[in-house]
Amino acid sequence: MKKYTLLLLLLTAGTQFSCNQDLEPTVYSSLTNTNGYQTKSDAVAAVNSVYGRLKGPSVGDNYSYWATRHFALTDIATDLGHCQFGGDPGQLSLGTWNSANGLLLEDWNSMYKLIANANNAIFNIAKMSGITPAEKAQFIAEAKFLRCSSYMDLTDAWGPVILVTEDNIGNPKYLDQIPPSSVEEIDAFMIKELTEAAAVLPVNYKNNAIYESNDVGRATKGAALTLLAKLYLRSHDWQKVVTYTQQVMSLGEYSLYPSYLGLFKESNKWCSENIFSSLSDANTNGTELLNHFGPTDHPVVANRWQYYTVNWDFYNTFGDEDERKQCFFPEFMGSDHLLHKQAPTLGAEPPVGELYMPDVSTRKYADDETTTYYDGHSVNILRYADVLLSRAEALNEISGPTIEAINLINQVKGRSHAKQLVLGDYNQNSLRDAILQERGWELFYEGKRRADLIRMNKYDVLVNAYHLRVGEAAQVKMPQNKYYTYPQSQVDLNPTLSNADRQ
Repeated sequence: MKKYTLLLLLLTAGTQFSCNQDLEPTVYSSLTNTNGYQTKSDAVAAVNSVYGRLKGPSVGDNYSYWATRHFALTDIATDLGHCQFGGDPGQLSLGTWNSANGLLLEDWNSMYKLIANANNAIFNIAKMSGITPAEKAQFIAEAKFLRCSSYMDLTDAWGPVILVTEDNIGNPKYLDQIPPSSVEEIDAFMIKELTEAAAVLPVNYKNNAIYESNDVGRATKGAALTLLAKLYLRSHDWQKVVTYTQQVMSLGEYSLYPSYLGLFKESNKWCSENIFSSLSDANTNGTELLNHFGPTDHPVVANRWQYYTVNWDFYNTFGDEDERKQCFFPEFMGSDHLLHKQAPTLGAEPPVGELYMPDVSTRKYADDETTTYYDGHSVNILRYADVLLSRAEALNEISGPTIEAINLINQVKGRSHAKQLVLGDYNQNSLRDAILQERGWELFYEGKRRADLIRMNKYDVLVNAYHLRVGEAAQVKMPQNKYYTYPQSQVDLNPTLSNADRQ
């Protein structure tokens, strides 16, 4: 409601001033790329604008990219996600998306907006004379890391995409239709960029000479090394995964947070498990995570939508001893005076006084600490548990089950009091399946699931099996559904993008 009021005021003000035909504006300053990059504060502002794109605008509807929308592509469209509503998220949930899907376009635009901000920052900061060489290297390294994070997400979702960098700025042919680069070409670009960034970025920002306070949330050496490990994980370069995860672990900077539920509390903005996160504050730049993930008709977490949820099949795979099973709203007496719960069997009709929920909401971004419309939950884009599980996966692919691989998995399980693995119970194939399941339990709705399923060749198998069990069609076909269809508006702008093999 507030944004419409503001718009009305702006329109009214515009009408009033336009009535005075004799009024001429006085221009006191004109900000350009030339005079806008003079001081250190200018450079910091440019870099901060790139971080800002992880969420979207700082005012208005804060639900872009890692502030909500990205999870529709990465988790709803898998074996664990669910959306009971129709429209764009419903298509993704059912596996029936197409090039007109609005969520695909929003995520594409958000990623390229971040890349555009990064390109502009790198291009202009590189020419600055008003900052020290160390400051220049730091700011460019941050921008390069952020740009790579978006290219990683773009290639996970669409495979070959348009590779545009600071070199395109100022090029007289910058408006030419650029054909997409292959994933291998973009990987090579990211490896170079991340390697350079890791050599410059600090381990942390305590007592940092460039940022005078401990600026948690900024790109670090550990973040660059972790993204490199994730990149090599995707390409099945297992030995490189082992190398880079060891480098992250050897930094001595990270450890598992004691409580899984506490890790995602809104009050826990930053902790030793965070490697790279999108940070928020409900009062200044909050997001709509709680609204999308919270349950409907809940007496405490009120006025939420139960929009991005998990299906009951996934919820039922958790052991009762596993603390992660407490990260949901499986049963509660609603504000509608009905007992909200899981149906005992598929298609069962609830008795009087009960309501069978079609899916189950997660507490991950919907705890009871906040009652405001916007919330301040952090989103862990890269965290230490993922490093441990990635290393375990690589070790298993190299030499099968080992004590180290089992111990890495059990570290993650142990934090949540889940049942431990025993080395003698597994061969390489069964441990691979166990790792995939563990990654689902540990990392659901953290933007990893679809990439995990595709990497392990289980995307069509597990997603279709779920849909068939609940009486829906098996829509996922590989390899054409490995990547999403390009947004049609982008194909119209640049016909070198083709959806011919993706429908």
